[in-house]
Amino acid sequence: MNKTTESDMITNDEVVRFSHVTKKYQLYKDDKKRLLGMLFGARIPHKTKVASNDLSFSIKRGESVAFLGRNGAGKSTLLKIITGVVFPTSGEAFINGRVSALLELTAGFDGEFTGRENIYLRAHLMGLEKKQIKAAEKDIVEFAELDEYIDQPVRTYSSGMKARLGFAINVSINPEILVVDEALSVGDMKFQEKCRVRLSEIMKKDHVTVLLVTHSIGSAKSFCNRGIVLKNGSIIFDGNINDAAEAYKESNN
Repeated sequence: MNKTTESDMITNDEVVRFSHVTKKYQLYKDDKKRLLGMLFGARIPHKTKVASNDLSFSIKRGESVAFLGRNGAGKSTLLKIITGVVFPTSGEAFINGRVSALLELTAGFDGEFTGRENIYLRAHLMGLEKKQIKAAEKDIVEFAELDEYIDQPVRTYSSGMKARLGFAINVSINPEILVVDEALSVGDMKFQEKCRVRLSEIMKKDHVTVLLVTHSIGSAKSFCNRGIVLKNGSIIFDGNINDAAEAYKESNN
């Protein structure tokens, strides 16, 4: 079943609930086969990749949860389901709250729009009303450090400028669920430190739920009190962050 955002399907103190969620991808030999697969389905030869396998867990409001696992463990697919980028093949995923994802920062920008216009476009797509966007606009512009470029078309921006703008928007909308890829790198060292400080401030707010994807046990222990360890698309541990760190170490042996 597809993802839904109907909050009455989960309790008031929950922001995320996965119920037997499985996500499968069909892998084709080339683009032509992929197109034929879209038209004719299973009749076209393909391989099936199970990226998420029967995932069931619940996350409460205000929790800080680290998702640990090697590359290919299924972390990215899980987060894409939470952020609405992809839908489960089977099972149900319920999300209750405004999600801000620090993953693909430059996705969704219109190159012909100015940076300022893209602030309104992106924030509107996140569910904010015009008065809310207006209230956050100054902070976004100042944090992104784009100065006079903010009123220039985004197609003239460097990749770094677009990433700074994307980050500034996502951390300035008062998210209820903050999804962070710790591998994220934005701008120079000075700006990266500025980003880390802002993230730390957001993570300390009681009402914000933080979902951190990381390979660093140190970062996981610093920011999170709970860890979910993934391997081959399945959950192999869910519990206290210290125990999760040990389970992650053992899974790599």
